[in-house]
Amino acid sequence: MVAYPTETLYGLGVDALCATAVDRLVQVKGRDAHHPLPVLVTGDEMLEQIVAAIPDAALTLMRLYWPGPLTLVLPARGGLPAPLVSLEGCVGVRVSSDPVAAALVASLGRPLTATSANLAGDPPATCAAEAILAGVFLVLDGGARRQPPSTVVQVMPGVAPRVLRQGGLRLEAVEP
Repeated sequence: MVAYPTETLYGLGVDALCATAVDRLVQVKGRDAHHPLPVLVTGDEMLEQIVAAIPDAALTLMRLYWPGPLTLVLPARGGLPAPLVSLEGCVGVRVSSDPVAAALVASLGRPLTATSANLAGDPPATCAAEAILAGVFLVLDGGARRQPPSTVVQVMPGVAPRVLRQGGLRLEAVEP
C-alpha cells in the first residue's frame, strides 16, 4: 500500500485487480464496503480491464478532461474485487494528470486504487506527513496538494450523464 500525490489530494494505492490488497486497503481506511473505491488507469488498454462498456458520452468527456480531476462512473467488468464495484454494478475511474500518480500507475502496469489518503470520516491528506497511516508501506512526497477532489460523473449506456459529486472541475452542462 502506497500513499501518493494526485492533482487534487493524496491517494492510497494498491493493485486494484488484487482482491487481497483491495480488502486490506478497505480495512486500513475503515471504509464502508458500500462506498466503492475509485481507480486510476493510464489509458484505454487499462480502462478495458475494468469497464464493461464505454458510452459515447464518456468518450467525449475523456477526450475533453483526461488526464485530469474527472472520475467517470462506468459499467464495471465482471470479476473485479467487490470494494471497487457499486451496488449498481459500476466502477469509478480516471486518468491522473499528476506526474507522480501517472508514473506510479504506469510502473505498476495495472489499475491502481485512488481513494483519499485518510481514515474514513477524517479530512483527506493534503501533504505526505498527513498521508502516513498504519498499513501504508511507502509515502511518495509530492509536496502540498490542496485542490478540490475530482468531479464524479456517472455515464451509463442510454442514460444522460449525471454529476454525482461536483469537484474542482465544473461540469453542470452534463446533467440532464
